[in-house]
Amino acid sequence: MENIRWEQKMNALTHILTTPTTSPPLHSQLFIATQIPCYLNWDYPPYLLCHQSSAAFPPPLLKWAISRFFERISRPGIHQTSWRSRCPFQLPPPLVLAKGVEEARWSEEEKREYVWKRFTRKRLGSNVNPWIPILLPNMLLFSLLLWDPIPYDG
Repeated sequence: MENIRWEQKMNALTHILTTPTTSPPLHSQLFIATQIPCYLNWDYPPYLLCHQSSAAFPPPLLKWAISRFFERISRPGIHQTSWRSRCPFQLPPPLVLAKGVEEARWSEEEKREYVWKRFTRKRLGSNVNPWIPILLPNMLLFSLLLWDPIPYDG
């Protein structure tokens, strides 16, 4: 991104914001690939459309195919959601809502209820007794004092 002009960045950003879609057409992907550099872990534009040196090993197409394979294997059957999918009150609304997110309801009372529900959520974390992370390692170390796993034959 260091050697790109601001004009190219603005063209790419404007194009992405004005055509929100989960499956961009090929001409859109080619346009973005010519405007910004491509990185292997990006989904858009696909790595094989980028202008990389094809003399490198492994070739860009093989790198891209392997990265897509491992990405799909890591989450079988689960639809990938973005930050937009978790914001039901965004305009225009997201194309695919994330799992567990309800569709936005726009009356004042419903908005108040939504905000109140968000504020009264349980804190993120686990309900583990605070003594367990302290006692368990100490009990394991104490058991090593009583039981010698490596006898000394010297």
